[in-house]
Amino acid sequence: MRQSIRWSLLGGSAAALVALGACSGMMPAKSGLGFFVTSTNPGKGADLGGLAGADKHCQTLAAAAGAGHRNWRAYLSAQPVAGQAGVNARDRIGNGPWQNAKGVVIATDVAQLHGANNLSKLTALTEAGNPINGRGDTPNLHDVLTGSQPDGTSIAGDANSTCGNWTMSSGGAAMVGHHDKTGLDESVPAKSWNSSHPSRGCSADQLKSTGGGGLYYCFAAD
Repeated sequence: MRQSIRWSLLGGSAAALVALGACSGMMPAKSGLGFFVTSTNPGKGADLGGLAGADKHCQTLAAAAGAGHRNWRAYLSAQPVAGQAGVNARDRIGNGPWQNAKGVVIATDVAQLHGANNLSKLTALTEAGNPINGRGDTPNLHDVLTGSQPDGTSIAGDANSTCGNWTMSSGGAAMVGHHDKTGLDESVPAKSWNSSHPSRGCSADQLKSTGGGGLYYCFAAD
């Protein structure tokens, strides 16, 4: 009788372990902070120190929020220059999924991010989980630097759409998106999170003139 009970208990434990393993397989592979809008600009308008400088700022802000163990990348494209190929923002950010500071998944993968994502004024939060001012707020900060087309690729042609690949703080221009997906009208660009319109320039004041603060998106690429 005791042996029968012992085998019954062992069988139950094994079943529980199998069930736990099955549940673990259904859980997302990644959790915790994986996406945010920078709470601050490094201080030189759209001159972010290139992609490397932009990434470093993402890493610093993430570390202050307790997520410095992850590999952070700025969602920014770069244009071809001096024989070097362009860089696509979508290729820099890993595979997802990505959660904001409140644990809300904003996209499960790169395809959904550039399709039916869950980005809005309520979910595009800073690394500390704070909302960013949008259209109708003072000041309006909904212009987010991207230098990208709607599909997350770099913009072809001679027009400067990345403020000199994020090294210019005067002149030039950069493509921006609206983190709140709200603009002057109901057009597709006005509602685009990553490709709404060019800025009026690259300085802090020029970015402010159309409703921006030199902020940008950061994603955990690991």
